Amino acid sequence: MKKYMSFFKIRFISGLQYRAAAWAGISTQFAWGGLTVLMFWAFYQDGKNSFPMTFPELSSYIWMQQAFLAMFMAWFFDNEIFDSITSGGIAYELCRPCDIYYMWFVKNMAVRLSRTVLRCFPILIVAALLPSPFNITLPPNPAAAFLFLISVILGFLVLISFSMLIYISAFYTLSPNGVRIIAVSVTEFFSGSIIPIPFFPESLQTIIYALPFSSMQNTPFLIYTGHMNGADTLRSITVQIFWFAAMTLVGRILFKKALKKVVVQGG
Repeated sequence: MKKYMSFFKIRFISGLQYRAAAWAGISTQFAWGGLTVLMFWAFYQDGKNSFPMTFPELSSYIWMQQAFLAMFMAWFFDNEIFDSITSGGIAYELCRPCDIYYMWFVKNMAVRLSRTVLRCFPILIVAALLPSPFNITLPPNPAAAFLFLISVILGFLVLISFSMLIYISAFYTLSPNGVRIIAVSVTEFFSGSIIPIPFFPESLQTIIYALPFSSMQNTPFLIYTGHMNGADTLRSITVQIFWFAAMTLVGRILFKKALKKVVVQGG
């Protein structure tokens, strides 16, 4: 465990060095979040339709998306991992006295968390100072805040375990680009990143909530806003635990099978 913690610390500290990129990302995310909030505000002003979320809930949801974008962005992948698989550089990884799956898992966690730490708090502070109802508000009660912390950790682990499956797919394909494009498109749509899941037709929501994608950012953000509470919260957290365990198990099995067929040519 110490070697993985050391590797996590090294990658995390390394990620904190890119402060200029972080400030550029903050300005971009704040602008994008503001535009999204105003777009939904225009629909809410129609007055002819009923919406599944109140506007303060939706506003908080959008700002949480922007604050934790670096943690949950589906399109981010470590190209070094793909290159090590396609170029044969994984031979060096196999020489390390550690489990490559967990090493890559920890590496992805560290990179995402370091970027989140740099960007999260400035966005939350500015969003909290905006006039109502365009601002972000606190969770409705302490219990919701506590369950949010649990859910956001689980959602993060679900996303990383899913990303590991995409990395592993590179062992079985000539190029990982096709799988990456499909995975990103599906994840962005069904995780509530583009449109919050409560806005989907009710006939589709049952299916979407059963998929692993809704367990990523959708569940913790709905808990934070207070839109999801009571038995629905506990049920959703249970689904998060299931998908994290299931995808980690599948990933471990596929990774072991892939390593048995690895052939490194050259000398």
